[in-house]
Amino acid sequence: MAASSWWNEITQVVVTEFSDVPDLTQFVRITVRLLLASVLGFILGFEREQQGKAAGVRTHMLVAIGSAMFVLVPQQTGIEPADMSRVIQGLVAGVGFLCAGTILKHGAGEQQVQGLTTAAGLWMTAAIGMACGLGREATAVLSALLALAVLQLVPRLVSGLERIVGPPHDSDERPRPRVIASPDDDGPKPPA
Repeated sequence: MAASSWWNEITQVVVTEFSDVPDLTQFVRITVRLLLASVLGFILGFEREQQGKAAGVRTHMLVAIGSAMFVLVPQQTGIEPADMSRVIQGLVAGVGFLCAGTILKHGAGEQQVQGLTTAAGLWMTAAIGMACGLGREATAVLSALLALAVLQLVPRLVSGLERIVGPPHDSDERPRPRVIASPDDDGPKPPA
């Protein structure tokens, strides 16, 4: 009898620990939100991986699922809307820190910065994950489709426009506007 009582107590503790999903409806809701976040993260990550970028499938999936979790769990606990805004602010700041790590600057020119699109893509993936976690699945899917359009179609559009209007001017060839004149500037000199 003691072994049976011991086993029943362990079973009861395990059941209590998994009580955050009280019914099948809530289980399906959580599953749909997390699976959609992972699928959309996979799609965006696959596109980036195909372009040879360091942040690929796994990174995008984890960012999307993590973002969904950070808003889903407080929502399940009945968090107030004002408190949820603080959760979202913290999430955006944390993902911003992650994204900052993907940006590299080489040399002095602005053309020697790498990783901006990767950082923006991870930031967008986090927003899509948040939308999934908050139950805004249609918004998440639409946003993912728009992100894919930006990543796939906009470079082709820009390339086509450059064939028509010409390539952008090199930053070294463009005159830089000056707000404050330097002593080397040609122009009217004050009387001596």
